[in-house]
Amino acid sequence: MKIVFANSAWVSAAERLILRGGSWRSVRLRVRYGLVIHPQAGPVLIDTGYTPQAISGDHRGKALRLYGAVLKPQLNASEQMLPLLARFGLTPQDVSTVIVTHFHADHVSGLSLFPNARFIASDAAWSRLKVRTAWQNLHHGVFTELFPADFETRLDGLSAKQQIASRGAIPGGADLFGDGSVVAVDLPGHADGQFGLLFPDIERPLLYAVDVQWLVAALLKKRTPGFPASLLAEDFAAIEPTSDMLRRFAAAGGEVMFCHDPVPTPYDLDAGGE
Repeated sequence: MKIVFANSAWVSAAERLILRGGSWRSVRLRVRYGLVIHPQAGPVLIDTGYTPQAISGDHRGKALRLYGAVLKPQLNASEQMLPLLARFGLTPQDVSTVIVTHFHADHVSGLSLFPNARFIASDAAWSRLKVRTAWQNLHHGVFTELFPADFETRLDGLSAKQQIASRGAIPGGADLFGDGSVVAVDLPGHADGQFGLLFPDIERPLLYAVDVQWLVAALLKKRTPGFPASLLAEDFAAIEPTSDMLRRFAAAGGEVMFCHDPVPTPYDLDAGGE
């Protein structure tokens, strides 16, 4: 099984907003998404990162335009999804599955590019999204214009997946492909329905923990950012228990990876992860 992560864009933030006790210096954060070549499921994407659809698309509402103007993501053209797929001899039509770890714009903005894919996501979170008003969804950081019109008909919900029990510091979760190779691990705190992906069978087990925190250093040094970063969390009180689970996993020899940490990992395309 091949696992590679690409950086769709750079976003700058003051260090003290992502690391408690940090300085006001600006830190360039990655916006990762992943590609898994699975022996049974075929080409599988992990989220989609930022795409032009979110940054400059004509269909964007006023709130999404404001969002882009405030965050100012700088798209990384060479690692957008189409060039990434082409490096592996693939097209969007070849992608069988897109795993949607949660519904924020930097994770769903490219879903419409994949007409043949099934979407693995939290069906419970999707049900809550559907009954909220547009304003309530914006409060949760969700821009509904980024979802394909047929998203629900292609949704493969987590609730239907077989559960794998935790084993000591190795967390359990939903078995996405029925072989135990990719496990969706519930990660409450940052966003409604957020889950990470555990790859337990590789030489050093990897847990892609998405947006539990921005920096691995903040996790391991227990420097979770406070106010005003806490305003961005769905359930700020849940972040520390979730972080503690990740620290136990790391202490047991596992590797934790976040979406936005700027430090290259062995799985990153620009660090030789191809």
